Amino acid sequence: MSGFSTDWLSLREPVDHRSRNLDLQAQVLSYLEKIKTVYPGSVHITDLGSGTGSNLRALAPHINSVQYWTLVDYDLTLLKAARSTLLAWADSEINIPTGGSNVNLLDPIKPISILKQSNTIVVKFKCVDLFNDYQTILNEPADLITAAAFFDLVAQPWLTQFCTHLSKPLYTVLTYDGVEKWSPSEVIDADILNAFHQHQRTDKGFGSALGPAATQCLENLLRAQHFTTICAPSPWILDHHDSALIEQLAIGSAKAVREIGSVPLFEVNQWEQSRIQAKRCEIGHIDFFCYKA
Repeated sequence: MSGFSTDWLSLREPVDHRSRNLDLQAQVLSYLEKIKTVYPGSVHITDLGSGTGSNLRALAPHINSVQYWTLVDYDLTLLKAARSTLLAWADSEINIPTGGSNVNLLDPIKPISILKQSNTIVVKFKCVDLFNDYQTILNEPADLITAAAFFDLVAQPWLTQFCTHLSKPLYTVLTYDGVEKWSPSEVIDADILNAFHQHQRTDKGFGSALGPAATQCLENLLRAQHFTTICAPSPWILDHHDSALIEQLAIGSAKAVREIGSVPLFEVNQWEQSRIQAKRCEIGHIDFFCYKA
């Protein structure tokens, strides 16, 4: 999978958190309230492509149960950053068992138990290549599978197999949907966006990525597996308060468009310089929840 820096993940985290669709999140939380596991009063959540743990930090404070999280990423550096970031985010670290026989003492990162807003959260870290080993992760005990900004990176053949093996509820947020609105608009925006979408569909480690088509594909596949599915918009709405993120978006988009090569270089450069200074833009995303009744 294509790598992401801790700086980029840190920059986008506040916007990710405020952009999540709260109505859909409330449905997920209501679902979790009804969950009964082998550990009464607890929930077990597995987060795919977890990065530095942003998805946990967004959701965990709203779950009124003892929580066992497994953060899964292929990048050991990001998982180590997740551990340190979560310890800094927590109100305190506590000394309780971290999963008993489910803990592999050979795992490179030691689990943690933390307290946040009176919620006990136990976190394990797994360095796993999801392209090859997703079945192993899906077979582990969990009440909910989560992900954030992940499924637009995967290819349709991989997603088809993933959905075939999925038996647990899935809650994935902030999947890119292809909508971008920069203000003020420029004629060149459409050509830039088309080239950027071409880049989105290049191989990100799973084969040719679905990019903006990911959520529709995910929904179709899981409906065929008799899941109930719910989609809800979660766009980034960025203004002058988000200038650092806008700048990095413009730089990253221009870099991707240059790699495609379909837009004249001088036009890409002009667009980049203009958009670095943009005061407003919207980047479309979709949140998605599915479960079997």
